Amino acid sequence: MALELTAARPDPALLDLPWRLPLEEWPEDLLAALPRGISRHVVRFVRLSGRVLAVKEIKVDLARREYEMLRNLRRLDMPAVEPFAVVSGRVDADGNPLDACLITRHLQFSLPYRALYSQSLRKGTATRLIDALAVLLVRLHLAGFWWGDVSLSNTLFRRDAGAFAAYLVDAETGELRNRLSDGQREHDLDIARVNIAGELMDLDAGGLLQEERDPVEVSERIVTRYRELWDELTGSQVIDDSERWRVDDRIRRLNALGFDVDELEITTDIDGASIRIQPKVVDSGHHSRRLLRLTGLDVRENQARRLLNDLGVYTAATGRQGDDEEIVAHDWLTSVYEPVTRRVPRELFAKLEPAEVFHEVLEHRWYMAERAQHDIPLQEALTDYLAQVLPSKPDEVAVLGVDTEELPVLAGDD
Repeated sequence: MALELTAARPDPALLDLPWRLPLEEWPEDLLAALPRGISRHVVRFVRLSGRVLAVKEIKVDLARREYEMLRNLRRLDMPAVEPFAVVSGRVDADGNPLDACLITRHLQFSLPYRALYSQSLRKGTATRLIDALAVLLVRLHLAGFWWGDVSLSNTLFRRDAGAFAAYLVDAETGELRNRLSDGQREHDLDIARVNIAGELMDLDAGGLLQEERDPVEVSERIVTRYRELWDELTGSQVIDDSERWRVDDRIRRLNALGFDVDELEITTDIDGASIRIQPKVVDSGHHSRRLLRLTGLDVRENQARRLLNDLGVYTAATGRQGDDEEIVAHDWLTSVYEPVTRRVPRELFAKLEPAEVFHEVLEHRWYMAERAQHDIPLQEALTDYLAQVLPSKPDEVAVLGVDTEELPVLAGDD
């Protein structure tokens, strides 16, 4: 049999690996000393051409199916390991067939859950891991992916400012559909709950859990957190026509959960407006690049996200979802953004940059609307902001423009 290599960008160095040996017999000098999670299959990490690859020995049809599934998930921008290649047609020195190997790129700075628990972790780690897994599962389900084997073992975790971010590492049982039914989603939840309880019990038996709570009770959190996220992300909200400030309130809650709003769909009826928000998590720097392309405004990422959110509200409120995006953005710029920034008196120019002023005016309007429990016109909020808030702020241009070498030395400084 001839060795077969399937890869989008094949690396000739792959052919130098000892494919005639079963994976568990590969020599130690080839292997990278990285922690491995629990797997039904033999998995090894190897260094190749300056990268670390994970190699999993598996039946050829399963290897090819999982390779294509991981490629599809990557195209959908899902948090999953990156497929690298499939090697099939393997035989040992005596000509006996060997299983194929699925090769993926090692996800840098990631750890399986058991490796995390081998460290000294602060209380509540299990719940943070489950929260991260709930976010991952919601994202996969929104994309139409049924996992079929949801577990901590099939997930890699990266630390994320005191929390964790979760990545799918095993798509062997998964199926990708246009849309999942409620029954399919609930099936994945049942699988997750049972698997997580078993994994935590295993940790507890080994003295690694570092938690005082019952593993079964902790595993139930995946169901609770998943449903909270799913309802927040997909539920429709009916509002009165005078309460459009609630759209911004919904966006804030989604942002707090780590989701950015890609689309607002507002359907008006006799009783008010039915708001359905479709979320999409986007990559770092996405908002500033998109805003620059649409409007020419060059601002920082959080400012760009805030401005794009307001552009989305403007698009929906004016019923222009089907119009050319750049034309709508230009109209928003000239009729909403610029009238706000141009009303700042010259003597207050040095307080804040224009994009930050606009952001603060939107914040101020939201607080005013929340207190009043009805919409506040933007110009009314701007008038109040210019009178009550902006004059008391320091001149940031002056502060930021100071050469630090010219600052006076404070008492106690060396």
